Amino acid sequence: MKSFCMTNTGKVRDHNEDSVIIVRNKNNDYLLAVADGMGGHSAGEVASSIAISYLGKHFQESFVELAKEEAIEWLRNAATEINRMIYSYAADHPESKGMGSTLVVGIHTKDYILFGNIGDSSGFVMKNQKLHKVTYDHTLVNLLVTAGELTKEEAKNHPKKNVLMKALGATNPIDIDIFDCDMGVSEIFLCSDGLTNMLEEDQIQKVLTSDELIEDKVNRLINKANNRGGLDNISIAYLIRDKEGEEE
Repeated sequence: MKSFCMTNTGKVRDHNEDSVIIVRNKNNDYLLAVADGMGGHSAGEVASSIAISYLGKHFQESFVELAKEEAIEWLRNAATEINRMIYSYAADHPESKGMGSTLVVGIHTKDYILFGNIGDSSGFVMKNQKLHKVTYDHTLVNLLVTAGELTKEEAKNHPKKNVLMKALGATNPIDIDIFDCDMGVSEIFLCSDGLTNMLEEDQIQKVLTSDELIEDKVNRLINKANNRGGLDNISIAYLIRDKEGEEE
């Protein structure tokens, strides 16, 4: 396996409200996660940090030889606990009212690959040199596209394209979408909307299918997003599987 993650403030924001992690446990299972925080008074970065810090620690401590069904339950319980923690923080810090975070998670084991998603950070897989989006964005415009009231082209430039219908800290109880992936995929790629709002999927795919080192691919994608304006924080967590599913 090769893995790499990075976060960047972008060109417009004065601070970074994204958090990102890749962690491996004793069984060589991997957890990748990206969280995009929201809220004033630095509350967004607190919310995303709560999510990512909890996930990393919890994965190391409690994700031990779980069957797929147990892993799905683990993800649901983790999302519920993170949601509780963010609500609790906001209750204790009134200036942080309205804080919240998106979350996209990828779990890779030798037996299964799972994604979990709340909000509009994205999870992709690469199969046969083609990038496929796995997760569904919980946005108002995506809801309208699904309902047939907007086209995908209209949604791209819609004034309310960033309005979330679901986020950690904004919905209680929270329900995380879970996706079960084909084990035939070669790569797992997670990112915040700071990347997907700046680059089309075919542009991301072009970089990921290049012969560059994994670190250089991630750097190049962030540079491309910044060169196009860098309107938001940009975060990426990326894992390339080896054919044996073992550590190189």
